[in-house]
Amino acid sequence: MGHMMHEAGSGSGFAYFFDMWRPDFLLLAILIGYLFFRFSGRDKTAAAAVGDPSNILGKFYMVSALVIFYIGQGSPLAYYSHRLFSAHMLQQSLLYLVMPPLVYLAIPEGGWKAFLAKSWVQKRLKPLTHPLLTVFIFNALFSIYHVPQIFDAAYENVALHYGYHLVLILAAFHMWFPIFCPDHATSRLSDLQKIAYIVVNGILLTPACALIIFSDTLLYKVYYDMPLVFDSLSHYNDQQLGGTIMKIMQEIVYGVVLAYVFFAWYRKEKMKDSEEAAAYDAPQPSVRLSHH
Repeated sequence: MGHMMHEAGSGSGFAYFFDMWRPDFLLLAILIGYLFFRFSGRDKTAAAAVGDPSNILGKFYMVSALVIFYIGQGSPLAYYSHRLFSAHMLQQSLLYLVMPPLVYLAIPEGGWKAFLAKSWVQKRLKPLTHPLLTVFIFNALFSIYHVPQIFDAAYENVALHYGYHLVLILAAFHMWFPIFCPDHATSRLSDLQKIAYIVVNGILLTPACALIIFSDTLLYKVYYDMPLVFDSLSHYNDQQLGGTIMKIMQEIVYGVVLAYVFFAWYRKEKMKDSEEAAAYDAPQPSVRLSHH
């Protein structure tokens, strides 16, 4: 993706348009959306009934996820991510932190149940989605990717760049799974444990962001060898801005998910208290003594 992308503006008008707007990724997003709506429409549970608010909300989440996918992979943001490190970090924030939760929220309850009910899924999924494993893999891969030597090598090799990019997206879905899996036995986390899990994720991602923000030198040769995109934005400021964007996006997304998990837990506890109070206040059946 390296030098070919950088020279897009010097080619034909069609090549420039293709590199800036990537119709191939637009078609991929449309195809994924078509398949999702086609197969999710087969869910005949009450929660997926036509006009049901949860079904409409699920469609909204999926459309939002696909729009974010296209912005990250096919819009000018993707083009400038090869010229500006700050654009690169915004792209990664959208694809790794924002898109996966929206996809998970879009999956109908019936789809989750059908998937998790399969014996082979339970057998293979539980070992692979242990929270200690999911929280470690994504953060480790993300940090390793931003080691300057590895980052520069991946950038210069198209296959390695796309390959690592795909692995990081899969690792992001893997990391978010214990939070959004509706089956507690599979996710292994209670609601309060999910809150701790999100906090740990934030802590593990911080060192990579801090290294980028507070570094005294330019870290990534592939970027500081580039001509400046904006005269007012130096390569060093662009590097600091990139680390700051990732950290701010992380704080926003994790904060929103924390609130989502907390209020889900609060509603469950309130409902449980209401049910217990109703059971306590219900009239007890009288016991009639028989006389012999």
